[in-house]
Amino acid sequence: MHMMEIIMNSIHANSQNIEVKIEESEEKNLIEMSIKDDGKGMTKELLCKIVDPFTTGRTTRKVGLGVSFMKGLTEMCDGSFDVSSEVGKGTLLKASVRRDNIDVPPMGDLGEMMMQCIMADEKIDFDFSYKTDRDEFCFSTKEIKRELDGVSLLEPEILIWIKSYINEGIVRTKEEM
Repeated sequence: MHMMEIIMNSIHANSQNIEVKIEESEEKNLIEMSIKDDGKGMTKELLCKIVDPFTTGRTTRKVGLGVSFMKGLTEMCDGSFDVSSEVGKGTLLKASVRRDNIDVPPMGDLGEMMMQCIMADEKIDFDFSYKTDRDEFCFSTKEIKRELDGVSLLEPEILIWIKSYINEGIVRTKEEM
């Protein structure tokens, strides 16, 4: 859910491209996540206050919990957290947690998360990757759009396929893990 909130921030920042990367490493005992967008970016003043739950760049509500919750999760799970942004260029959020920390929540349904993000704005191009010590799975809406040749990603059959395809790809990267 924390990742979904942050991706929604990227969507609301008028991004054209959003990159979501997750790396789960047994060898490093680490789960690393990053979300990068080419949206409107943030001023230095807003960036300094971004972890305050009562600070948000949105006009639709007065609180923004995604970033503060993600930072809290990384602190609770012996990880790291960093956000960088430049007005007019976009934002990059990086977070990590110690993989074997008892407080690390399950990842959840990442295929569902990406399906929901695509549904939020079909025009945005999403790149998603999930990497383990053994393999890497990559998904790109640009490639899917090219193959579909004008058919909307929002067709129910296509959305269901995207969800399944991503989840199956993640399972393959974890085989023998």
